[in-house]
Amino acid sequence: MTTDSTVLDDRLTRRLRDAVRGEIVQPGDRGYDEARRVYNAVHEKRPAIIVRAADAGDIKATLHFARDLGLALAVRGGSHSVPGYGTCDDGVVLDLGVMRGVRVDPERRTARAEGGCTWADVNHATHPFGLATTGGIVSSTGIGGLTTGGGMGHLARRCGLACDNLVSADLVTADGSLVMCGEDHHADLLWALRGGGGNFGVVSSFEYRLHPVAHILGGPTFYPLDGDVLRAYRQLIADTPEEFNAVLVIGLGPPLPFLPERWHGRPLCGVLTCFSGPEDEDDRVVARLGRLGPILGQHVARMPYPVINTLFDDLLPAGLFHYWKGCFSTGLPDGAIDAYVEYGADTPSIESATVVFPIDGACHRVGPEETAFAYRDADFSTALSPTLPTRARLEERIGWVRAFAAALEPYSAGGGYVNFMDADDQHRVRANYRQNYDRLVALKRHYDPGNLFRLNHNIAP
Repeated sequence: MTTDSTVLDDRLTRRLRDAVRGEIVQPGDRGYDEARRVYNAVHEKRPAIIVRAADAGDIKATLHFARDLGLALAVRGGSHSVPGYGTCDDGVVLDLGVMRGVRVDPERRTARAEGGCTWADVNHATHPFGLATTGGIVSSTGIGGLTTGGGMGHLARRCGLACDNLVSADLVTADGSLVMCGEDHHADLLWALRGGGGNFGVVSSFEYRLHPVAHILGGPTFYPLDGDVLRAYRQLIADTPEEFNAVLVIGLGPPLPFLPERWHGRPLCGVLTCFSGPEDEDDRVVARLGRLGPILGQHVARMPYPVINTLFDDLLPAGLFHYWKGCFSTGLPDGAIDAYVEYGADTPSIESATVVFPIDGACHRVGPEETAFAYRDADFSTALSPTLPTRARLEERIGWVRAFAAALEPYSAGGGYVNFMDADDQHRVRANYRQNYDRLVALKRHYDPGNLFRLNHNIAP
């Protein structure tokens, strides 16, 4: 049976209302416009029904409803999906945002977090125990999309990707089954969740391995946008221990008090440091940062680990207009550095940035076929992200990011990180998964032959 929002009458929705504990929101309801809004304002969709799930039972009922009526299904966690996969027109939005409980086991050094959690939720729960795991660089990012896509962050060099720290997961599959995935049971699905995206079901809870990280030395250091600085950064990553993580950011100078006003709005580059090693090494770390080039401004200090995950939050609130491209690279070739300098000088706004994540160290100690995330030989992952306050201004600058991506292509691997892909990158899905693609297709055929979970970077059955 197929339908759309024009025939979702009370008779059809009453059965769903009777089956779920969470709130249901439809067009015409108070709060509908707020409920349909997502992080990326590009996506102005009007779902037929939004289910704010309270538990796995609500997830199961919603999947049955969408599948039986032939409706498009969008699964929303933290709502940060740049391609807008957390919403749809005339379909069902399954919103996990109410499911945000976290339970920490300090003896086993694990945390179980519900599928609607953000990294702020996880960090808040684990920090009192002096524990942490890899999780993004913006605290409002949902754990679900980031983890199932791979998951880069400030602890990646030391602790691996978020997906490498995924111990188990509770997954509701397309047929409504609740499957508990671990190394000893449904290991094939756990493998797929470690980088395969939202193709295999809805994760109601994630269990993560935690690491002893309480306080770190962190914060930004700004330099001129210059090839010599970027080459020095490349050498810095090659020479420093895995406890030293440094995300490279290229963009326009933000209006921060420790950056001289003459650099506000001008092209520059920054290194966002997160050193989780011993405090008596801090001075050496700061000295190394000083050798990258002339420092325009710096604010590096000891802080609780959760703080480093919030430093972009004020700059990137919900409601801006985003479009992304991404690529992997082995090393940072000189040609790529030349492109960073050329295109970085034309960054379209303070909110826009080129962000380069180091993914060596612990990330390289996982084999390319041990998880669905395939690029274990890549040293860096680059996100190109023009972000503007209006749709019109974003459309004016999409050519910039596409040309930038084309300039990096000769120095990049064939695919890219799925969480840095926009909706027009579906043709790159096979390349994103390399040698693991055929295995993922086989699992998709088994667990979701009807492709219920298709609003994603889709692995078609």
